[in-house]
Amino acid sequence: MKALVISGGGSKGAFAGGVAEYLIKNKGNKYDMFVGSSVGSLLISHLAINKVDELKKVFSNLSNKDVFNIYPFKVREKDGKFDIKINHFNTLISFLKGYNTFGQSKNLRKFIKKVFSKEDFEKLKETSNVTFTVSNLTQQKVEYKKAHLCEYEDFCDWMWASANFVPFMSLLKKNNCQYADGGFGSHIPVLHAIENGATEIDVIILDSEEEPIIDEEMYTNSFQSLMGVFKFISNQSALKDILIGKLKGKQSKIDVKLWILPEKLTENPLFFNPVQMKKWWEKGYNFAENTDPICHCFMPDGEINYM
Repeated sequence: MKALVISGGGSKGAFAGGVAEYLIKNKGNKYDMFVGSSVGSLLISHLAINKVDELKKVFSNLSNKDVFNIYPFKVREKDGKFDIKINHFNTLISFLKGYNTFGQSKNLRKFIKKVFSKEDFEKLKETSNVTFTVSNLTQQKVEYKKAHLCEYEDFCDWMWASANFVPFMSLLKKNNCQYADGGFGSHIPVLHAIENGATEIDVIILDSEEEPIIDEEMYTNSFQSLMGVFKFISNQSALKDILIGKLKGKQSKIDVKLWILPEKLTENPLFFNPVQMKKWWEKGYNFAENTDPICHCFMPDGEINYM
């Protein structure tokens, strides 16, 4: 069984979209299973029903207004770079309205329903195995929501919840629990694919190997500190996911190809700029076209690496 797994990464998902376009349209890869976490969940449904061109148009034009009804940041462009800080006025509005997060992403829930119709959903249920990763904060556990077991509104809810990077985006309250970004619990859900029978797996990882371990600049405000903490948690989750996947994979023959972001794209993946994201989509496509993935073959008696 062949699977495509896409990690979390916010606006960097445009890069993953470019990689996936090359794998599906140019290499002709056909996947039996799609597993997404966070932004990966926003991508996999279109990919599963082979609407790659439509996904490219939708995702590379995604803006902050499509995602947030209350945007918790202030953005200022200077010398071609974006300076992003907390918007204290908007976070105060969220506080006064009794919201439990700094920002609100209800626009994204509407956008999901707009770009992925009920007809698309019915086709998806008939043809593909699609799974969203969500974090159940109430019960402190990771859950995997399979599209073919959902009704349409539930499907939209789980896709939305998986991509909600709390506390900057909304919490989903459902079934007497609160749900948030799947990346908090499983940033790269490769283990789920292995446990559900995948023997060939393409994994798109939206974290750069070239990012420095220690930043040269110290954190100067609460936003930077909070993002630094979440980045640390995300990195540790990613390492855990890959390690557990390797250990599990050694029990049977599993071929894994890792497509890892080759460079740092942004300081704030919650800033959705269509100009940037168009470039990142093309960058992802060109990367996949001109770069060999990191390949692993896990065998019952050990691991063979191919570089």
